[in-house]
Amino acid sequence: MNKLFGMAIAAAVGMTSTFAYAERVNQLSDERVRQAIAYAIDMDTIVDTLFEGKAIVADSMIPNGSFKAEGLNAYSYNPDKARALLKEAGWDDSQVLDVVYYYGDQLTADLMVAMQAYLGDVGIQMTYRKLEGDVGGQLSKLPTAEDTSGIEWDIAYGAKAALALQEYYNGYKSGSSSYAPGDADRDALIARINASADPAVQQDAFKDFERFENTKLSDIPLYYQQLFIYESARMNRNGGQYGNDQFNYDWGITKWTVEPDANGKEVLYTNTAPAQFFEHPWLNPGIYVFSKIGLDRLLTANGSLAPTGGQLAEDYSVSDDGLTVTFDLKDGLTWHDGAPLTAEDVLWSIETAKKVPGINAVFQSTFEAIESMSVEGDVITLNMSQLDPNVFLTFSQFAPLPKHLLGDVNPAEFQQHPFWQNPVGSGPYKIAEVQMNDYVRFVPFADYHGGEANIDEIVAFPSGENDGNVVTNAASGRLDFGFTKSVADVASLEAMDHMRIVPADIPYTRSLRMNAFPKAASK
Repeated sequence: MNKLFGMAIAAAVGMTSTFAYAERVNQLSDERVRQAIAYAIDMDTIVDTLFEGKAIVADSMIPNGSFKAEGLNAYSYNPDKARALLKEAGWDDSQVLDVVYYYGDQLTADLMVAMQAYLGDVGIQMTYRKLEGDVGGQLSKLPTAEDTSGIEWDIAYGAKAALALQEYYNGYKSGSSSYAPGDADRDALIARINASADPAVQQDAFKDFERFENTKLSDIPLYYQQLFIYESARMNRNGGQYGNDQFNYDWGITKWTVEPDANGKEVLYTNTAPAQFFEHPWLNPGIYVFSKIGLDRLLTANGSLAPTGGQLAEDYSVSDDGLTVTFDLKDGLTWHDGAPLTAEDVLWSIETAKKVPGINAVFQSTFEAIESMSVEGDVITLNMSQLDPNVFLTFSQFAPLPKHLLGDVNPAEFQQHPFWQNPVGSGPYKIAEVQMNDYVRFVPFADYHGGEANIDEIVAFPSGENDGNVVTNAASGRLDFGFTKSVADVASLEAMDHMRIVPADIPYTRSLRMNAFPKAASK
């Protein structure tokens, strides 16, 4: 093990931080400083030790695949190079960088300890703290003026899990990023990425962008991680797919079965139920259990999130120029409360989503490209102002919601509507009972258009994406299905005879977001 890494872990676990951030002249705006930070961190050692080899060291935001550029600088561990770059940039080693994160697991805390030691070794002081409360707002607040940052941190450790690869870079458009100042050359590259639905053309544009960002380092990519699906021996997918469980795909849950209990009842246990309220599905479309089993989309996707066919729509099409998209809804669709699910619900949902703060970036891009919409019977027609390369991907993930229950909502207060205490959906399972911060019971929706599900009841316990009780609940037989990106959880689950792990490759990158905006004076 790297000696410095070992000393850091032994010495600094449990350290707290004090809030400190840079003076108005922000040296992180110098790409030489950002490059020095990349060289200073030994990610090979971190992956081999902390991550037990269950991650891939990153050299760009986009994980390996056909869209990946070759010959990128991997910024392999080189503290001498880091010191030289800092000296060249005139680094002020008296300042203390404020590093923030939002994960509550021990692995993240250990990573902060290691980073602090590595950066300290080349002359960069840092403290670290976990964000609480409105994490999204603290990460994403845009500058209030051109010369002052809207955020109060220097570096943020976090993740990007892309629905479409454009998500990795569209957020860097001038005026769209809380931490990356606008750049005309970058904007031109982003425009190229979005100018075609032809994968070959997109590949060339992405590769050029990666080469640009490989020097610019608006984010310092650290590692790519798999998603790990866990299942108990009690359940059987009966041929259902595996894939990227952070989103929605045709996993065939109506055909799943689980061993019956002593009363002959099939009950499956899972997590990602709410603690205080159900989170709406237009930001994170598939992370939470209600979004996955309680709501349907117009289209389906496979495990790799490629659109494959209709769900609420029995037919769909796009014109040759990509500017006219139609969906023909199935007959007789209903919401869980028995009200008809109609084309008007779909149009209302699109119009409302455009006004709701914080929706998925892919959805937002699609909806911004819609010039007009019309309905004739069950047929919805979207007229696009420009080609959207991800329009069918969007509608395989975007869940329409019931207008008759949410039609009076103020979009600015969408998440605060009482509907989110006990929502009504359209999917194969409906809510039977909510005990907030305790459990939610789901039962099959008898009138589901895809046929009634086999499992009699799904009981979900509260958690976010990172469930601190995964190992405890699995060991006690209170967890049959879910997913995790925690290496520690995977190792513990693999050791249980009654649990199995299925790894899934996903577009998922953890990085350091570098705040290059000028900062207000220290407080």
